[in-house]
Amino acid sequence: MGAQIREYRQRIRTVTSTMKITRAMELMAAARVVRAQQAVRESSPYARALTRAVSAVATFSNEDHPLTTEKGDVKRAAVIIMTSDRGLAGAYSSSVIKESERLVARLRDEGKEVVPYLMGRKVIGFYKFRQRESAEQWSGDSEKPSFDVAREVGERIVYDFTTETDLGGVDEVHVVFTRFRTMVTQEPDVIRLLPLEVVEGEEAPEPEDLLPLYTFEPGAESVLDALLPKYVNARLFNCMLQAAASELAARQRAMKSATDNAEELIKKYTRLSNQARQAEITQEISEIVGGASALAESK
Repeated sequence: MGAQIREYRQRIRTVTSTMKITRAMELMAAARVVRAQQAVRESSPYARALTRAVSAVATFSNEDHPLTTEKGDVKRAAVIIMTSDRGLAGAYSSSVIKESERLVARLRDEGKEVVPYLMGRKVIGFYKFRQRESAEQWSGDSEKPSFDVAREVGERIVYDFTTETDLGGVDEVHVVFTRFRTMVTQEPDVIRLLPLEVVEGEEAPEPEDLLPLYTFEPGAESVLDALLPKYVNARLFNCMLQAAASELAARQRAMKSATDNAEELIKKYTRLSNQARQAEITQEISEIVGGASALAESK
């Protein structure tokens, strides 16, 4: 009986230590997600304004720019997949990977060759375990996205998109990420980044924003050459920020759930320990009473 009590007490100490860790991680995620939300809010107006400007030029200039022109025969499609670098965030990364698998299956059904670009150690590990190849990999800043990384990814994507497919280029670019709605709602989402679509998601411009009241200096092509790379970088950075906020919100929920479960386990083991202790005391009393009775009878 004493060994059982020691076992329960050891379990209580172990679960208590784990609970301290999960509670600390929950508090850290809660503090970071506030900053991540603010970063999303601050980046969204710039992304929308840039989208309106690019949309206006693309709509009213009648300019056939490589980044805005639909290709007739799409052979290769790039898929950028954004996951986390660390675990302990519930189903955050697995949801993004599942969404990317659905997109990859659909693109292949359409007869397109899929070229993955991986962001985050979770999806990198997923592809490595299955011995799949990828065009490029980035990791290390999923919680704190850097615009330098967004620019690096954007430059690589624009280069590959403007390269002929026979030379390793791609015909279209999709992004799979988690869109941050609220603290309790984050949804895996897919957008087509290139060729430019001016009606995508929440960054779509309003009709009244597309009035043809623009003159282009030195010319529409030069304006598009300057704006489109900035547009790609801004959209990628906004996706990375939304993914970071979603990851932190998911980690906060997961750590809160783990802390709550640890508290329940501590209550359970404490109750079992008390029951074992009571049973031990009852047995000791019974042995004392039995011994006393035997002694009295012997006299």
